[in-house]
This record gives sequence, C-alpha cells and structure tokens, in this order.
Amino acid sequence: FGVPVTTDVHESVQCLEAAAIVDVLQIPAFLCRQTDLLIAAGEAAAKFGGAVNVKKGQFLRPEGMAHAVGKVRAAGCENVFVTERGTTFGYDSLVVDFRGLDIMREFAPVCFDATHSVQKPGGGGDVTTGERRFVPTLTNAALAVGVDALFVETHPDPDRAASDGPNMVPLDEMAALLDRALAVRAAC
Repeated sequence: FGVPVTTDVHESVQCLEAAAIVDVLQIPAFLCRQTDLLIAAGEAAAKFGGAVNVKKGQFLRPEGMAHAVGKVRAAGCENVFVTERGTTFGYDSLVVDFRGLDIMREFAPVCFDATHSVQKPGGGGDVTTGERRFVPTLTNAALAVGVDALFVETHPDPDRAASDGPNMVPLDEMAALLDRALAVRAAC
C-alpha cells in the first residue's frame, strides 16, 4: 500500500530487529529521556535507512525534546521527528499547548498525535478514558499551526477496541476528518 510502518520499541535490544522490518522506530512518550534507547534506535534506523519518531513525554517542556533529537542524530540517524501528544494538566487530563509545535519545529519535523492528546489517563479509575469528540478540533488547530504529519488512531467500533477506544475516531468518520484536515492545511 506504500504506507510507512511504525512500531514502538521499549528496550535497546529491540531496535536492530525492529528496524530491519519497519520504516519508523517509535520511542514511547514515557521513554523519551532514555539515552540508551534513543542511541540504539538512532543507530538501528541509520543502519537500515529508517526513521525515528520520539513522542514527547507528557511531563516534558517542548524545548526538552531537542536533547532527545540530538541523541538520535548523534547516533547517525538524521531522519528523526517528534510527536506532540499533550502535557499532563492536573489529574487525569492532558492538554495541548500549541506553542510547543512551533518550538519543536525549530529543531525537528513535528507530528501531532490527535487521538492520544485527548486521553484521560486513569480517568476511568483503573483504565484510561478519553474524549474523542475533541479530536477534530485539535487536528484542525495543529494543522493551522503547521505540523508536518498527523497520527490518528481509528477503529470500526472504537467502543469495542482492545485499547485506546475512547480516544479513537470511528472508521466511518475518518474520511470527513481527513477532508476537513486537508482543507485547513490548504487554507493555512
């Protein structure tokens, strides 16, 4: 289909094997400061001509991502980008500070994760909930700012998805979301 394939890597030992079969190694937000993982991902992606996506930790200011990008680049991978997915605000809530998109674009291409940005970590007690109704609004705002890529999770029936269902866009709504996103991008 010509669509790049990505996967999370959680440990340094996973990077080489994963980089041999996927296009993009993704560093999860909670691991974005793990130097050994960033270096291993950068080395593996460089070896196989891939890319590294470092998701910004919910606890990190945008400027802090320059260090993560620098570590990946120092390991030999120039094809590195960062993903904004919200910042912890109080308990059980994430918010997106759109100034961070501009800040991070000063040192790397930026992807916006429209669905994880609406998570409510621990919002359901022992499970994470979310507010998918805000995905279109945040998507349009990110495109108006000028992001380089979008990450949007979808499912035919999000309420029955094994994980992240409350954040996902129903598959039958994706075409309208993307049409609107393209219109916003063209207007900006």
